[in-house]
Amino acid sequence: MDEIEVSLVIPVFNDRTALETAIPESLRALGEITPAFELIIAEDGSTDGTPDLVREQAAADPRVRLLHSDERLGRGRALNRAFREARGRIVGYYDADLATDLRHLRELIGAIRDGADIATGSRLLPASDVERTGERELASRVYNALVRLILGSRIHDHQCGFKAFNRERILALVPSVAAPHWFWDTEVLVRGQRAGYRVAEFPVVWRTGKGTTVRLSDVFGMGGAILSLWWQLHGP
Repeated sequence: MDEIEVSLVIPVFNDRTALETAIPESLRALGEITPAFELIIAEDGSTDGTPDLVREQAAADPRVRLLHSDERLGRGRALNRAFREARGRIVGYYDADLATDLRHLRELIGAIRDGADIATGSRLLPASDVERTGERELASRVYNALVRLILGSRIHDHQCGFKAFNRERILALVPSVAAPHWFWDTEVLVRGQRAGYRVAEFPVVWRTGKGTTVRLSDVFGMGGAILSLWWQLHGP
């Protein structure tokens, strides 16, 4: 089997329609960067026919791999499993709605090639080009300010679903990451910085995907997750 350089993961739950676009667009974009890649669809207990679609795509193109789970793992656990089973020395993920423009894949992968342990897109850097509702923008800024204030992070945007990692380094980190779902993104960045990992953050073009429901009121629940991680890091 040829050596794989890059393993990109799309975590999904009932995202069949989105994958009809995301899979071919991903194959095109990745193919322009490296011939040695695999596209892993980490499918988490879907009931809309998503596994059948991915199996069809995988039969047509062996660079597509399905990782199916009969029961819900949650986003974080699904990513942990996918990274363990990935064959590339560079691993990464992005969301099926392609909210982050795939033009940034080259920069994402290039940052790891250049020696970063973690690379992440950012919607909150001055050069970022972002379109979303004012309520969601405010919620994001409040949340990220709390992460920086309480957890001492130096990153601007912790929840952008567009990240890559040195596989060896991320596999050493994830056993300590407790978040099973959405907070995984933040916890990985916080724990990575505390472990001395080199993190590259860069601005992206980003558009709100379909089905996005984050509201300012959600920050209260997010605040609880931040305080829980602080206690894990600093408690007795």
